Amino acid sequence: MEQLMNLAGTYLNGMHMPAIRWTDIVEIIILSFLVYQMILWIKNTHAWSLLKGLIVILVFILLAAVFNMTTILWIAQNVLSLAVIAIVVVLQPELRRALEQLGRTNFFASLMPFDNTKSSRGLFSDKTMQEIIKACYEMGKVRTGALIVIEQNQSLAPYERTGIEVDALLSSQLLINIFEHNTPLHDGAVIVRGDRVVSATCYLPLSDNMGLSKELGTRHRAGVGISEVTDSLTVIVSEETGYVSVAYEGELYRNLNSEELGEKLKLVQNKPIEDKKRRLWKGRSKNEKEIDS
Repeated sequence: MEQLMNLAGTYLNGMHMPAIRWTDIVEIIILSFLVYQMILWIKNTHAWSLLKGLIVILVFILLAAVFNMTTILWIAQNVLSLAVIAIVVVLQPELRRALEQLGRTNFFASLMPFDNTKSSRGLFSDKTMQEIIKACYEMGKVRTGALIVIEQNQSLAPYERTGIEVDALLSSQLLINIFEHNTPLHDGAVIVRGDRVVSATCYLPLSDNMGLSKELGTRHRAGVGISEVTDSLTVIVSEETGYVSVAYEGELYRNLNSEELGEKLKLVQNKPIEDKKRRLWKGRSKNEKEIDS
């Protein structure tokens, strides 16, 4: 027994246990978060299909190495540099969107509890919020499609210029009249800044998110698309079903009732007194897997 203990002690003394610092733990957490976000990004874009294709090619090259197929290995080595450039070109839209989202993220906003630039009512008043809710469900009852983009911190001026200037105080009657069928302004999106409707018939970028339901039409994809490239919130009324949905931060929340829509609007209202109570709905988007019918 004593010999066994001596042998175990000699073995353990010979092992080198590296010292773990607190910075190592922080580094592991940061790298884990980055890897997780990269996996999510790959899964929700065309990069997922490209990654599966690359895996097939790598398996083929591995087999070539095992069976010593020198010609194939020589071709693979010389094409590698061109393949990297080709991947960057193919994924250019996705990479641009990812960098835009990173640039919009304000890492220090949550660390600064005081912000004198905000008014006591936030970006828009409670009356404006109630008018939006009222208009959406009035239009939903009669199956009138609508697309309302609410500007937050990032300017929507490039998309505003694609439409027709309105610059009018927001009201439920105004929104209903704009989206009424067979009217000059009903086609396209409305952009809201503060308490005013600034532009109508605006064109928005369509989302190419592969995870969105195939039943969704252009209106929903446009709402998600603008939320992917800006920090805006978009309210969508389905012309086919009358359901009200919200697109925010690239996520689509479908078939919301008036209370849920109000909670979503409060997220971008940014009232200073409610900053501590703000929360984002994470995880699977509500009713995203349901058919909007």
